[in-house]
Amino acid sequence: MSTASTSGNRRRWLWGSIGGLLGVAAAGTAIGLLRQQRAISHTAGDDVPLGTLRSAPIHVIATDGTPLHVEVDELEDSGRAGGRSPRVTVIFAHGYCLNLDSWHFQRAAYRGLVRAVYYDQRSHGRSGRCTPEHATIDQLGRDLKQIIDEVAPEGPVVLVGHSMGGMTIVAFAEQFPELIGTKVLGVGLIATTAGGLDPSRILLPMLPARLTGRATHRAVATLQRGHRTVDAVRRVGRVIANSATNRFAFGSDVPESYLRFVDDMLSATPFEVVADFFPSFGSLDKFHAVEALSTIPVSIICGTQDKLTSIGHSRKLHAQIAGSRLLECEGAGHMVTMERHEHLNAELDQLITAALDRAGAR
Repeated sequence: MSTASTSGNRRRWLWGSIGGLLGVAAAGTAIGLLRQQRAISHTAGDDVPLGTLRSAPIHVIATDGTPLHVEVDELEDSGRAGGRSPRVTVIFAHGYCLNLDSWHFQRAAYRGLVRAVYYDQRSHGRSGRCTPEHATIDQLGRDLKQIIDEVAPEGPVVLVGHSMGGMTIVAFAEQFPELIGTKVLGVGLIATTAGGLDPSRILLPMLPARLTGRATHRAVATLQRGHRTVDAVRRVGRVIANSATNRFAFGSDVPESYLRFVDDMLSATPFEVVADFFPSFGSLDKFHAVEALSTIPVSIICGTQDKLTSIGHSRKLHAQIAGSRLLECEGAGHMVTMERHEHLNAELDQLITAALDRAGAR
């Protein structure tokens, strides 16, 4: 290994181990000061049952007519940091076969501190089902644009995406580059990629063990035709599914409640939906589009033990996006949003504050 490479790895390790801990204190950031004023810690959410944070639903109709379930946590006007309120909307886009509840720890931490938008991707959670031809990453990018137009038409936004949600943001950036730096002033890309993904890997935690393996890719179309049978097998094989969730979603020991929570979201996604989106991952090739993000603050976050979108994808994004920050969470898996939520939220504090600084300078 070259000296430069070793030095780079050492810097990434130091940022993940020390910088993340310093970020937990969030000293000097606008959001960090708000936390101190409100006595809200980065462990917010531990005392709230997973998936119970709610706000009044809004329905946004996508360009193809699919209704999207959206929830908005409004900013409390009393919250001020350094004499200013954070006038920015943060939009969270979740991952494949999850739903907006997957942002539980982020929602608990940011509630009332910033205006935050959470939504269920099409065919996921409480959003409407779409036809297979509209189950694409490009369509998800258009959905995000529609949500911005209807729910955050005024003021700057920060986009945060996990896994498929990060791919959604990349597609959005490709389709609407004129909004990067004008409307969008910050981006968080979590456990994601812009291409080069082996799609069979992302199915592993969603199927019983006997339906996974080398034949996964070519078997999906066949399984889709018998999707009701597959769903029945998934229900019967919940013990096996829990084991797969533990192995592929997390990189270290986590509370049993985390496993049940994630497995419930995966199990609630019909296999027909799983199969509809599956082809999009293999054909994803948008690394050319991420360079447009070099004009704004970008935080890239991934666990070093992510078995679905491995750390190499995040390192490549970091290399492609000039000025971006890379937080490598040592030992964490794909659900780094839960497994390392304290460090992740601290990095998002930095991102949101950087976006606020840009908004204030305009």
